[in-house]
Amino acid sequence: MWDSYDYDEYERGGSFFGTLLMMLIGGALAMAAFDAFGQLYSPQAGYSKLAPVPLAKQSLGVLFGEDFKQYGHYAHYAMGIVGYPLGYVLIARPISRMIFPSLHWWVTGIVFGVVIWAFALYVMAHLVSGNPPFLGFSQLTWVALAGHIVYGLALAAVMREGRYV
Repeated sequence: MWDSYDYDEYERGGSFFGTLLMMLIGGALAMAAFDAFGQLYSPQAGYSKLAPVPLAKQSLGVLFGEDFKQYGHYAHYAMGIVGYPLGYVLIARPISRMIFPSLHWWVTGIVFGVVIWAFALYVMAHLVSGNPPFLGFSQLTWVALAGHIVYGLALAAVMREGRYV
């Protein structure tokens, strides 16, 4: 049994709806971990409080106009529960399996967290919203990095088996 064990047997098969359900559950749990870290633990430890909703509002305002700023909360949760998990399932995990098939799930989770941090703080905050790249590498930048890694690890932990029946 142990000699055939793979850290995450992604090719085992499973149902589409089971995978979708686990992706949504993983996204919701990862969002909870991200928000708990950024809104509770980080400030209690004396670090910056994360502000993903104001960034989402700013990005929506730039992309779609001022009227869409009111949907910042929805955009934040939609990305965390649906968008990023889709990216993990459709892009990150397959690339990880293709390049390093036996790579442990938590390594993929950490790398995924770093990638979505770069997306959030460079693409969305800088290129879309006009803020300094990576928010000027302030304390908030590093708290956001840690928060996105927490998110990536939580999502990868739920999705480590890959597909669900």
